[in-house]
Amino acid sequence: MTQQPVTYRDAGVDIDAANEAVHRIRTHVRSTFTPEVLTDIGSFGGMFSLAGLAGLQDPVLVSSIDGVGTKVKIACAVGKHESIGQDLVNHCVNDILVQGARPLFFLDYFGTGKLQPSVLEEVVKGLAEACSSVGCALIGGETAELPGVYPDNEYDIAGTIVGVVERAKIIDGSKVAPGDTVVGLASSGLHTNGFSLARRLLLDGPNPLSLFESLPGLGRTLGEELLAPHRCYGTVMLPLLQEFDIHAMAHITGGGFYDNIPRVVPADTCVKIERRTWPVPPIFSIMQERGNVADPEMFRTFNMGIGMVVILPAEQAPSLAHRLNESGQSAYIIGDVVRGVHEVEIL
Repeated sequence: MTQQPVTYRDAGVDIDAANEAVHRIRTHVRSTFTPEVLTDIGSFGGMFSLAGLAGLQDPVLVSSIDGVGTKVKIACAVGKHESIGQDLVNHCVNDILVQGARPLFFLDYFGTGKLQPSVLEEVVKGLAEACSSVGCALIGGETAELPGVYPDNEYDIAGTIVGVVERAKIIDGSKVAPGDTVVGLASSGLHTNGFSLARRLLLDGPNPLSLFESLPGLGRTLGEELLAPHRCYGTVMLPLLQEFDIHAMAHITGGGFYDNIPRVVPADTCVKIERRTWPVPPIFSIMQERGNVADPEMFRTFNMGIGMVVILPAEQAPSLAHRLNESGQSAYIIGDVVRGVHEVEIL
């Protein structure tokens, strides 16, 4: 008895789909290329010339890697994926921004159980748009079809960013001192953190909500609210780093206020945050009420409407907040630095 030949596609990996995906994303990726990019799509490694950094006396490369967590499950449930690519880039841009770095290039990883070229194209389109908005080249990536590792209709994504900062202008928090003021930059919602708890509070349990229904106070469907792109602060903050004496910045991601702010301040300081100084978006109140979640848990899991904090001398804070608000980025004076143990107090 002759056995039917077995192919790679029979095992769950479709090389033709992968080739179609590359064809679909080619234009989006090339749209991000800067003059420093020396390779095209398909190269085994992405090349980036450092000759364009000639204006720096002592350039330091800054890198970061991250993902978007279980927010991808919301995208898959709703069937919209472009914002996931924006989330990934913007999150990484913010991570290196806090050290004063501007982005140079970005690489992504996309893993799925069954490759759907149209889904990958949506994600990469979002990646490319976010990269272009901050002058960052999408220099390379990896697409992996892994049947048995991921469910067929779901995927995971991660990205690596590389940026640069002049050594003398690195922001490391060492200048933070009692008397400094904290300015908070508004978030666009949950960003990319806390979605495992958010899904449990909103979508699980005896009274689950629908991603396609509108809730009072949101002005859009729950799915649209949860998929709001992670806000990028690079475009507004990078020019201001040259004008203000920024002592520290913290990206409010996993760990919220309590875990992220201490990462950038000296051990003998305490940061006091006045929670009534900014409007908390309704989605956070909805979640807190549905799960009877304690305040400390909310401020450690979610950004609560503040996606980044900037610490600088008190006399400069009003001017920075004013400049940010003029640019369209809502900003608030939300606290100050005092002498004390290495902690954050939410008042």
